Amino acid sequence: MYYFRYFTFAFLSACFVSGCGQHSSGTGNNDRATVRQGPVYAAPGENLQRALDDAAAADGIRKLILKPGVYQASRQGFCLLALTAQHDGVIVEGQEGVILSARSAEDPDVAAVSHVIYCGDGVTSKTMIRGLTITGAKGVATQIGVPVEKYGERSSVLKHGLFFYLDGGAVKIFGKSSPVFEDVEFVENETNLCGGAVSIEQQGFREEPVVFRDCRFLRNRCPATGSAVDVLQGSSVRLENCLFAENIANYGMQQIEQQYQLSYNGEHGSGALTVFPAAVAWVSRCTFVDNWNGADDRSDDSRYEDTIFASNNASDGSRPGHPYELDIIHADGVEGCFFHSEHPDLQGTVSAKRNVLNAEDPQFDENYIPTNPRYHDVGYRPTPPRVSDGTKQEQL
Repeated sequence: MYYFRYFTFAFLSACFVSGCGQHSSGTGNNDRATVRQGPVYAAPGENLQRALDDAAAADGIRKLILKPGVYQASRQGFCLLALTAQHDGVIVEGQEGVILSARSAEDPDVAAVSHVIYCGDGVTSKTMIRGLTITGAKGVATQIGVPVEKYGERSSVLKHGLFFYLDGGAVKIFGKSSPVFEDVEFVENETNLCGGAVSIEQQGFREEPVVFRDCRFLRNRCPATGSAVDVLQGSSVRLENCLFAENIANYGMQQIEQQYQLSYNGEHGSGALTVFPAAVAWVSRCTFVDNWNGADDRSDDSRYEDTIFASNNASDGSRPGHPYELDIIHADGVEGCFFHSEHPDLQGTVSAKRNVLNAEDPQFDENYIPTNPRYHDVGYRPTPPRVSDGTKQEQL
């Protein structure tokens, strides 16, 4: 049974803890001329949101460059960094060794924010986040510090529900929003409901997809759907050359049903990627390995091309049905994919002529790169490191 993902404010109020998303003051070594011209630089301990606002207001290069180190919130709040319509077109770029963490600066064992990054309505594909790691989310829920947004003609449609706050530990994307994430690592994020790393909630404004390119989703968790990426009804996503490894969903389905009267894929559970009805995903040259299920997709139009599904059987046995690689009903868009598993195709809909359903062992190395030569042109491959101006170094 599918569940409808919007609740009243009265129901929400009982679920939240209070908090504040304030950050320490200071914007580093930026003088007024630098702020006007851009790019703007920020360092750990400085006011990250203010630096982003300065970058958005720049007359020249609208870029925020993050210096190496760990960025954390000083107080509890909705998010560490909020990108809304005023920030459209800004590039947020991390130098080598940048980590954005949901954990508190005062107590690293405690998560301080609901989402590390929030991308709101009015953010287009001109907005890019690249070259950093996002980690440490742990299911915090708060209404304090929610960005003030003007939805205009979309106000009658865009409504904040329970999942606006609870889904998407690393990144929450809401409304007509389609940022691009490039070379971002999502590591060990967890929520108390869905979308352990990323939740996409465009609420029908899906014409421009959210893009993840050259990204890695590692060891993210949630008790319900989409341990790495949850694509809600009326949303769209494009995943290019991404790695999904050791992401775990489904472990709290019974509790979720009791607490919220919500259920989904009760027999076999969901995957690292969940695509709901009336949503769509375009997946190209990705690798799904060692997750609890690969992907479950109820779209009519999704496409999976040149992608590896292997050994996605990290189940704890709490679901009555066996784990699987791909659960898709409308499978005409699945082509050139390799499946290495006892249960490659849950619905029996994937074409054996256009895919390899009984593929050989990929023989992954320690970075989940297949060494078996039969896999030479499918699946995720790491990209060259970036240099300071955001370009990629040429491989030797």
